[in-house]
Amino acid sequence: MSVFEHQAFDDHEKVLFATDPASGLKAILAVHSTVRGPAVGGCRMWSYESSAEALTDVLRLSQGMSYKNIMADLPIGGGKSVIMRPEGDFDRQALFEAFGRALEGLGGAYISAEDVGVSPDDMVAARRNTRHVVGLPDGTGDPSPVTAKGVFLGIQACAQRGFGSEDLAGKKIAVQGATGHVGAYLVRHLAKAGAELFLADIRETELKALAAETGATVVEDPKAIYDVEADIFTPCALGSVINPDTIDRLKVKIVAGAANNQLLTRDMGAELQKRGILYAPDYVINAGGIINVMGEIDPRFNAKWVEGKLVALKSTLGEILDKAENEGRPANIVSDQIARERIAEAAAQKKAAA
Repeated sequence: MSVFEHQAFDDHEKVLFATDPASGLKAILAVHSTVRGPAVGGCRMWSYESSAEALTDVLRLSQGMSYKNIMADLPIGGGKSVIMRPEGDFDRQALFEAFGRALEGLGGAYISAEDVGVSPDDMVAARRNTRHVVGLPDGTGDPSPVTAKGVFLGIQACAQRGFGSEDLAGKKIAVQGATGHVGAYLVRHLAKAGAELFLADIRETELKALAAETGATVVEDPKAIYDVEADIFTPCALGSVINPDTIDRLKVKIVAGAANNQLLTRDMGAELQKRGILYAPDYVINAGGIINVMGEIDPRFNAKWVEGKLVALKSTLGEILDKAENEGRPANIVSDQIARERIAEAAAQKKAAA
């Protein structure tokens, strides 16, 4: 099967496969849309079982970035990159320097930042061979705290519609991927708001420390997080966690979290709706990080602007949830439609201006 016939291919503008035997780099860089500006999205490094799995991930993630950026009304397009983590020991700096060379080959059509498995220091290594990176330590830095703040505000918006109040005091919240870059910051926001927390992660030491800090309960088996009787399920790890194997295990009223591509397939949104579960479209609620890195793309986008954008993002999510409720449609379908319409409109305007 070629890329063009791939089920996740959505008229992506560019898909680059990059290798560097010396460093062990095997990467895929995907540009979904540049109709609003250069594609921007993070680089993820993961131990993929196959290149087919990596391709599926990068195609879905890059499309999600286009939707995320257009829904946040940012003057950028959507792209993403994934690196297949080399087995055994490897030279991390050499790997990301090679990634920087691959990124430079796209000529600025795609600007990368860090994502799962990648740090700001990795982007520094990539920067040695390209200027098309953001999220640097001397720039806006790690976007995770801002992503977490946006997700927290989004959970409040969901709570208002699901429980009649934004107040999270006493609400039981099950957090998957609690010790990750975004998850840990979000857990602290939720704890400060008075939520009763149940935390799961594969990193036991960090998990126990975070639980002790926030007064949370540790879910010993990470896979048991789906079975926790709670008000809200908050996925902050990897994608596809809402699927036929997990959906009937959920005992919550709301699914709202930071993970990308939480739904295995689009129809999972309808399945959640059938079960009376409110779903916050992931690329809307978790857009805080990309909003934050705009400061490195254009200095006009300062901290005050970022804060205002987070408030606007909360409002946008609320409007999507209200529209979904009023029309009796899944929130992810409503959001996808709006995003596609905005991209099409931007494409038409770009063509007219050419």
